[in-house]
Amino acid sequence: MSHELNIQFQTHNSKPVWRLIPLLDAPGKVQMAIDRWLLEQHECGKHPPTLRFYTWSPIAISLGYHQHKYPQEWQQLTWKGQKLDLVRRPTGGRAVLHQGDLTYAAIASGLPHSRVQAYVKICEFLVKGWRSLGIDLHYGQARRGYIHNPNCFGTATGADLVTTDGYKFIGSAQLRRGDFILQHGSMRLHPDAHLFARVFGTESDNNIQLPEHLSIDNIITALVTAAQDCFSINLQLQPFSEEEWKEIAQKS
Repeated sequence: MSHELNIQFQTHNSKPVWRLIPLLDAPGKVQMAIDRWLLEQHECGKHPPTLRFYTWSPIAISLGYHQHKYPQEWQQLTWKGQKLDLVRRPTGGRAVLHQGDLTYAAIASGLPHSRVQAYVKICEFLVKGWRSLGIDLHYGQARRGYIHNPNCFGTATGADLVTTDGYKFIGSAQLRRGDFILQHGSMRLHPDAHLFARVFGTESDNNIQLPEHLSIDNIITALVTAAQDCFSINLQLQPFSEEEWKEIAQKS
């Protein structure tokens, strides 16, 4: 990546500038390669802090980096005639079903050294953004059985955001390398209860009632506005270049 690109992200109107990647729909393997690449580039000083939003196509189950036990039938699951992908995340945590959801990823540095405090700092924009859309979110608390539950949305930890009635709406996971952090998480917009039950063998909680006519574009706009305020930054929209795609492909 050119030196000029790095310079243009340093400051803008006296505020740091983060890169905003346009909404991307792609296979989970590609999405995870992008997140790994962004963290590595930021760690090397070649890329600014970044925020992006994405969806998974085909539908996938993502496994936490250290999650080695899961039902073998997951490898053969299909939905609407299409096989579900099984993808491993670079972050920890447990399995997440990516269907009817919107994923965010934040790659940054200079955050609190405490893992919990870093989670809280990053999640501020999620809380504020969704509040502007009429949804109040709060931090969860892990219940008994958290460690043994393969389903990320089966319990809510302090890294997760729940509604006032206890519905886990956003589950997040984090990878930290020194001062550099990748945090990504799934926002459950329109999950299919039947598919959830097939995957995890249990019924999902009642789905959250989102405001009518709320589109993904509306959601991203609200979250971008909140991120700029919470992090005191400006976000600059910039798609991946052909050269960047070549580098990302080497990570897939």
